[in-house]
Amino acid sequence: MPTEEHRTARQTRPAPGALLLCRAEPESVAAAAQLLREHMLLASAGEEWSVLVPEGRPWLEGDEPVDRVLTGWATALAVSAPWPVLALWWDADRAGFTLASGFRRPVGYVWLADGTPAGEDEAMRTFAGRLGLDPVLDMQSLDGLTRPDSEVDARARMRGLIAVLTRAGMSLPAGLAPGESADNLHEAARGGPHVRIESSGWRDALRAELDAVEGGRLGPWLPWAGGPGAHTLALTQVTAGLPLAVWGLRRRSAGWVAAGAVLLAHGLLGLAYEAVRPLD
Repeated sequence: MPTEEHRTARQTRPAPGALLLCRAEPESVAAAAQLLREHMLLASAGEEWSVLVPEGRPWLEGDEPVDRVLTGWATALAVSAPWPVLALWWDADRAGFTLASGFRRPVGYVWLADGTPAGEDEAMRTFAGRLGLDPVLDMQSLDGLTRPDSEVDARARMRGLIAVLTRAGMSLPAGLAPGESADNLHEAARGGPHVRIESSGWRDALRAELDAVEGGRLGPWLPWAGGPGAHTLALTQVTAGLPLAVWGLRRRSAGWVAAGAVLLAHGLLGLAYEAVRPLD
């Protein structure tokens, strides 16, 4: 029979929670976030930073781990926008982050609940490089997060990561702290200035996708831009998006399904436009 001490230990273990940090203004993030078709709160998180606070249904109502969901969501947002997306996540056993940027392979790091590092040092260097962090001061702080320290748990590691991002202009609204449950995060975000992202139909999602991509780094590659790489990009997106979406469906991963759907939508739209556009 479990003792009172064991019951208390279980109650104090952090519930699953997550945040999506986007290096963009809320106006830009709002359009792209429609692609995820999830209820989220969007708030400013400092100069040129925004934060999306998910309700957490995929991991609270299903069996999918929070880290897998957030990696898929971050990837889906990053391929449709000109800014990087950083997913912060935690559950009872681990905490970590995933950085997605364009079509590059996501990079991440994990700590066990007691703070034990469980990632590769190279991931931190890649993380710092992609966000343009200070190669000396910030990298020194990040290196410290990869070193064993029996006095520092996973929540403290995440606070250390956020401190580094603060020097890059990021400032989380009050109450959005690592280790909090999805409900507590939502309550904290709801109390400040925010925009609610509602799930939308496929037409609205596609329109949001076009708005996000047209003004981003992929704009010159879109079919109506007349760029030489448009056809190649469309084929690449279809080739990558279909197996990714199928894999996500088999694994019942909402995040990876979203990422595959975004790629497929881009690719199929590009091929369709190329097929019907008037010849010059």
